[in-house]
Order: sequence, then C-alpha cells, then structure tokens
Amino acid sequence: MLYIFDLGNVIIDIDFNRALGVWSDLGRVPLALLQSSFQMGENFEQHERGEISDEEFAASLCEQLDVALSYEQFTAGWQAIFVGARHDTLSLMKQLRAQGDRVVILSNTNRLHSEFWPTQYPEVQLAADKLYLSQELGMRKPEAQIYQHVLNEEGFTADQALFFDDNQQNIDAARALGIESVLVTDNKTVPGWFAGRL
Repeated sequence: MLYIFDLGNVIIDIDFNRALGVWSDLGRVPLALLQSSFQMGENFEQHERGEISDEEFAASLCEQLDVALSYEQFTAGWQAIFVGARHDTLSLMKQLRAQGDRVVILSNTNRLHSEFWPTQYPEVQLAADKLYLSQELGMRKPEAQIYQHVLNEEGFTADQALFFDDNQQNIDAARALGIESVLVTDNKTVPGWFAGRL
C-alpha cells in the first residue's frame, strides 16, 4: 500500500499568522492590516512550482501587504509559520513502513521552507521513504499530474494509495483520480483514522 501524506497541518502544524506577526513587528505595520491584505494568490502558486525565485516572491508579497522588509526580515517571518511536529502521526508513519508499506510526503512548498524545516524537524524525513516537493516537480496540488507523477514514480495504481491532506480541493482532486483520501481537520484525524486498523 502507498500512503501519501501532506506536510503542513498534517505532519507539521503551521500557522501563517505567526509570519504576519513577525512582519508586523519588523515592518511596524498593524497586524490587522497585514491580515486583511494577506491572501494566497498567483504569486504563491508560481513560487510553489518554482517558477519565481524566493527573492521575487518576497518582493511581490511585501508589495501585496504594503510592508517594507529586507529579504532577511521577510525570511525570518516566512520561517516562523512552523509550530511543531505531530508526533502521533510520525509514529504511525514509522509503523506503516515497519510493516512493509510505502510512505511518502507530497507537499506544496517552496525552496525557502524546504531548506528550513528539515533542520528543525529531522524526524520528519526519517519517517518517510521519499519527499515529493512541488517546487522541485514544477507542479502543485490540486493539479492532477502531480498525483499521477507520485503514483508512476512509486509504481502503484490509484486504488493502492491512500492520501491525507488538510485542503478540500486537494482531497477532491485526488479522489477524482480514484485515490482514497482523508481530509485532515486537526491533529486527531490521522490517529483516529488508523485506530483499530494497525
């Protein structure tokens, strides 16, 4: 069986308000103003596909938020979104691998984040057989080809895979391909799904 796990809010808790808080302090802009301007638009998607650089993304987001930050200040906030790893989920991933299943991570991410979180949470990489990262693949969820790419690379068919993600669009796209998918709403979803199954 192939188990595919999203990263953010499935394996590692993330909170973009933490980034906005840092930028609010550094840029001396009220947090409420940043929160009202913050949205994940085309620049996010381009960044996650590796189509624009970290520096270009930083500049476009600062412009969108109307906040003056150096690249270093932007990065300090950008890395602040990571809250902590979900150790119950990591334990389950290790159990699945120990019983001979294949466990991979499929994440919409970017170079700045993928260079940072492994240094903070090395146990995450140790719990997975392989990482599939959007900016390295040039495609992102919910695009159908990214799921198909993972299936092809791993040598599994859709009905041999199970996918966990916290985004309904990503879940719907995987289900459309025939992949059984579980919407993760909090840190109890994954342990709850496996309760009595392992």
